[in-house]
Amino acid sequence: MKLVQINLQPHFGGGEVYTAFLCRALSHLGVPTRLLVHPRAGFWEGLGLPPDTERITVADQTKLRRHLPTGPLWLLSHGPLPGELRCSTPQTLRTAVAHMPVQGRDPAAFAAHDRIYAVSCWVRDGLLAAGLPAWNEALYGVADVGPRSEISDTHGVRRRSRYDWDRRKSRDRLLGWIEPLTEILRPHPAFARRAGLTLGIVSRLTPIKQFPLLFAHLAPVLARLPQVNLEIFGSGGYASVRDLDQALAALPVGQVRFWGQQGNVAAIYRQLDYLLSGLPEKEALGLNIIEAQACGTPVIAVDAPPFTETVRQGETGFLYRDPRQDGGADFGKLLDELLAGRARPQPELAQAHLQRFSFAALVERLRPVVADAERQTKRE
Repeated sequence: MKLVQINLQPHFGGGEVYTAFLCRALSHLGVPTRLLVHPRAGFWEGLGLPPDTERITVADQTKLRRHLPTGPLWLLSHGPLPGELRCSTPQTLRTAVAHMPVQGRDPAAFAAHDRIYAVSCWVRDGLLAAGLPAWNEALYGVADVGPRSEISDTHGVRRRSRYDWDRRKSRDRLLGWIEPLTEILRPHPAFARRAGLTLGIVSRLTPIKQFPLLFAHLAPVLARLPQVNLEIFGSGGYASVRDLDQALAALPVGQVRFWGQQGNVAAIYRQLDYLLSGLPEKEALGLNIIEAQACGTPVIAVDAPPFTETVRQGETGFLYRDPRQDGGADFGKLLDELLAGRARPQPELAQAHLQRFSFAALVERLRPVVADAERQTKRE
């Protein structure tokens, strides 16, 4: 059996980190990968792919089949399989990793798959409710906080551009050409903690996080607590950043700072008092939540799946009521308690919880997956 993984994303994010550690875990089980990637995805060199991963750049994505080896074949796509690879073929297992929940989306995107591997129980439950062939156990993920060298860390954590331009849009192409010229004239200070309580966002600023909607409810709470600092490490498209700016407009000048995308996330997590998540229902897992806890940084997240799978209330962080239900009252109460001296959780003590997101745990979850793939690809 030969394995071909497919990740055609041109932009770097959690799904690409996931792909890299999945290649390493499968390599540990003796299963090498042929990985098909996008021509503009220049970040793979810095993600620590194992030596037995053969990376192939696919310039014409309508001709994926020419890159498939002969013989028993396991196709594993990150996200739904491209349409041209979904047709039934002897000795071919058609599978995908679901990096997004189907709740609120069209589940037909996962039609004509033999297996779908969910990254959380929240995602698995949505797949099953839609009648899709979900694997019985969530794969979860790994707290991989190694440096990501697609972003140079020569000068440490310094302010960078907060934009991740989408080159498919004419507006973004124009602004993406102009902005580097204006960035030369702007200061790029090094990050330093400030006095007070430090909340941090360490994430791409994508629509699935729903940060503008989150802060439409939380910004008034933060505005009355100037001793709470909000530090945002991540970048996003023009509209995402614009909408987030509008949601944060109520905050006093200087209470929130943008630092752009960073490579050494471990160095960031350890300088935060708490990691702050986005809204839950469009999230599949939240690798940043797992990473922060592995670095000893507790998390503040909405009390709903998938965060109820990744955060242990009072042990690795705090869960609060969805601010769309109470206008942020429970969040405000929590911050008041923290400022008054409520004890900070110590995630490093919750070893049984952290073990669920270890490399060794992922390898063990993959053993039956690999055995199943070998059985299925031997069938005529």
